[in-house]
Amino acid sequence: MMGQLKRDQGQLFYSFCLDEVVPPDHRVREIAAVLDLSWVHGELAPHYSHLGRPSIDPVLMIRMLIVGYVFAIRSERLLCREVQVNLAYRWFCGLSIEDKVPDHSAFSRARNERFRDSDIFRRMFERVVEACIAAGLVGGEGFAVDASLIVADANKQRSIPGKDWDKKRDPETASRAVKEYLATLNDAAFGAASDVTPKFVSPSDPAAQWTGAMRGPAFFAYADNYLIDVKFGVIMDVEATRAIRQAEVGAARTMLERTEERFGLKPERLAADTAYGSAATLDWIVNEKGIAPHIPVIDKSKRKDGTLSREDFIWDKKSNVYICPAGKRLTTTGHASTDHTIRYNALVGDCRACPLKPKCCPNMPSRRILRDVNEDARDVARALVDTEAFEQSCRDRKRVEMLFAHLKRILRLGRLRLRGPRGAQFEFTLAAIAQNLRRLAKLVARPPPTAAACVA
Repeated sequence: MMGQLKRDQGQLFYSFCLDEVVPPDHRVREIAAVLDLSWVHGELAPHYSHLGRPSIDPVLMIRMLIVGYVFAIRSERLLCREVQVNLAYRWFCGLSIEDKVPDHSAFSRARNERFRDSDIFRRMFERVVEACIAAGLVGGEGFAVDASLIVADANKQRSIPGKDWDKKRDPETASRAVKEYLATLNDAAFGAASDVTPKFVSPSDPAAQWTGAMRGPAFFAYADNYLIDVKFGVIMDVEATRAIRQAEVGAARTMLERTEERFGLKPERLAADTAYGSAATLDWIVNEKGIAPHIPVIDKSKRKDGTLSREDFIWDKKSNVYICPAGKRLTTTGHASTDHTIRYNALVGDCRACPLKPKCCPNMPSRRILRDVNEDARDVARALVDTEAFEQSCRDRKRVEMLFAHLKRILRLGRLRLRGPRGAQFEFTLAAIAQNLRRLAKLVARPPPTAAACVA
């Protein structure tokens, strides 16, 4: 017999348990099992007044933001609507079926006031990383670093030429994004990263960089920088910078030092692409940090006209000379030029009588070789290129690219909603928290097979 829904008057009382309607394998349960926010109230207590009516629970807002970034709900207005109707989200946020969901405007006020002053999301990110370390998901031996461009909330049609942008303005009358830009003019990740005047500046978000790095139409963007542990792809640090190489390389230094200071972890090797292969950066990695650089070297010494390149000469470190293919010595005074290179010159008489002169220095009386002051560090990096460990690092480095692909395609962070350096850092940090939580919840709920199990 076909059944029909009864339209009678409803029951006066219902027995309803929210916990029973959330599936046991739902992702919110896995994340709730590894997320600890018991410390939040104590962290934020100094930023709340002891007078007045109670505010919205900050833990509730943080849990709602986690839901938004984990499940790619980009709008806070839409997030409030989804938590209103989704029972699993309500359960994760600690709301009953009758509790009222906060208004979306509460997030903006908290983000620009209490959350901003307390740096709560940096503390939360670090605690999630600590949970990953405690769960054995961080090896600490191999790290990888990279950056990806994220489109800023800035319009090209409303931009102005960079030469017409006036940095000398009153912060009191400026918008929030402009205030943040003015506050970062001396920051190595933003204003001090480069003296080059950008082609265009967006008045609504002047810290966003006009860039054509994607080999397509130029756009305003920020750089999202990740430092990851290659064992399971856990994000160890995250930093927002201008979308230029100098700022991204500087962010790598900042993240490595901060990770060592915060977690006591310094990798044995660091994998990165050629953008991080400058002489100064390699010198810092090798000589100051003692890390093996699995990084391709930026090298422009290779000649393309058929004449002998620098690699055809033998470097004698003990005698501080180069030996040419004919066995002659190229010596130096040891003084570095303004471009941080040292010149090594052969004797004119040696080159004049040399049968290799047409192939070595056809247009000069004698051969000259330039050696960077940090060339020793570059030699260390070159010596690692042909090793199996370097090849493995090249494969491991793809984990960073996979995280950025996941960030843009799954979490839908292809374009920022918030403006200014703080807005970009806020979104990048929350996205990194979401990615680490997803990884932690997945591997804790379903641990990867051990080496012994794999052999068996």
